[in-house]
Amino acid sequence: MARWLLPDVDEGLVRRLCRVLGIQAPAARVLVRRGYADPAAARQFLWPRLEDLLDPYCLADMRAAARRLRQAVERQESVLLYGDYDVDGTCSIVILKKAIEIAGGRATFYIPDRLKEGYGMRTSVLEQAANQGVTLVVSVDTGIRASQVVERARELNLDVIITDHHLPDLEIPRAVAVLNPNRPDCPYPDKNLCGAAVAFKLVQALFRELNWPAGKIRRLEESFLKIVALATVADVVPLQGENRIIVKYGLEGFRSIKNAGLRALMRVAGFQSGELPSASQLAFRLAPRLNAAGRMAHAEAVIQLFLAEDDTAAQAFAERLQGLNQERQQTEADIVAAILEECERTPITDDQAALVFCGRQWHRGVLGIVASRLVDRFCRPTLVLGEENGEAHGSGRSVPSFHLLEALESMSDLFTRFGGHRMAAGVTLPAERVNELRQRLNDYAKQYLQPEDLRPQLEIDAELSFEEVNDVSVGQVLALAPFGAGNPSPQFLVRQLEVCQAPAIVKDRHLQIGLRQGARTLFLKAWNFADKAEALVPGARLDAVVYFEEDPYGKARGYPGWSIQLKDIRPLR
Repeated sequence: MARWLLPDVDEGLVRRLCRVLGIQAPAARVLVRRGYADPAAARQFLWPRLEDLLDPYCLADMRAAARRLRQAVERQESVLLYGDYDVDGTCSIVILKKAIEIAGGRATFYIPDRLKEGYGMRTSVLEQAANQGVTLVVSVDTGIRASQVVERARELNLDVIITDHHLPDLEIPRAVAVLNPNRPDCPYPDKNLCGAAVAFKLVQALFRELNWPAGKIRRLEESFLKIVALATVADVVPLQGENRIIVKYGLEGFRSIKNAGLRALMRVAGFQSGELPSASQLAFRLAPRLNAAGRMAHAEAVIQLFLAEDDTAAQAFAERLQGLNQERQQTEADIVAAILEECERTPITDDQAALVFCGRQWHRGVLGIVASRLVDRFCRPTLVLGEENGEAHGSGRSVPSFHLLEALESMSDLFTRFGGHRMAAGVTLPAERVNELRQRLNDYAKQYLQPEDLRPQLEIDAELSFEEVNDVSVGQVLALAPFGAGNPSPQFLVRQLEVCQAPAIVKDRHLQIGLRQGARTLFLKAWNFADKAEALVPGARLDAVVYFEEDPYGKARGYPGWSIQLKDIRPLR
């Protein structure tokens, strides 16, 4: 049973927001809960403006970067964009390549092979680029820890501009410019940009360096926001501050899609013409298809999709990504099934605070996703490894109360290579040491995790009464979107409910149920609740956690444009 975490919300601050902003209590409680008790901050959060995007020149080294890139455009230099194989990296390449070409320059790109090369810049690639006449390299979503590679570039008379958002080493590479809001000496106020957003900032500065009219620059910047929003959501950075503005206006941009590749991607993902995606739909319907290229084959297919010049070519690339995503889903499902079968034979016990699973030739491209699935299921830090040629390669995911990278650092002698952060990591080690890793990681985790840490948590924003639910209040809650990392869909606790009638079962797994509180009855949807139907008999009393969702299909049939969803229940005795 999940732990319900209910904060203490100051109702005095709630009433002040209601009075000053003219909003109702449910949205006001969420704003106060999430740190927007000040009316000015709450107003900016509720109604962000495109003009609130920060000046790109606030980034350290931006002026040097933009001027060097403008010089490369004007001199028709050969520019190489060096990116990563995930959605953030590939979108970054598309953004910069298109911007350079719009400005009249030319650029090629390089993306490493995930399985053969792994993450990061390599000197061999730059050496080959120098031999081919490249004079400027711009890294995207990578490079902040590539000091040795940059030193080799200097020997080759290659200028390097680094655009990245990952945490730096103690030494900043000696490049022409290093654009990264997480540099210790960078004054940029918003530290949570993804790699594509940093690349977008360079594009903003480049257009200003070209002295184009403000109206032209504004139109071009807005045209890039769709793909920046896609990368922002896919990279799971907090949807707060500048990221919120990018995603909110980027989603609006989906009303008019000129890029043939993006239109084709929307089609294969099942969107109807003119349908606006939500942030969660970007994360769960578009991003996986783009990520599948780097996981199962090569991420170059993503660039080809977005650079396709006609619908026929774009559709072919989109269908290629669709096929790779289906292959990824099946591969992932097979590994999860094998692990669950293992768990049936040898059940997980309370004595296991961390889990390590290893199988022969499990596909490395999906092991991180598998680890995430298992963390969701078992609520324990988990590593999933594939064994091949005497080595075990894999990925790990963690729970909020456990710092995975620190755990791995405590046993660094096991690994030939490892890295990551608090919630995710990648490792390589000799296969014969996997059992030792399993034991040492479990011993370490048992020192730092309490039994309650091994139970799922449900963070509740505020209490809600059915009397407060109406079209206006729900609309204001939904206006807190886009929802995602750092700004999840608000969840409300509703107390003392009574089941009015036997729930209707939908497609064997879901329920529709009527719940009464006082004199008000509401009908809720309950996804994957069929196994809890026995606790929802007429007359049963319970507390519930609920959330709201937009319902365009219901609206089209004359019903309210929203629905109320059941997240969890707690029967009352």
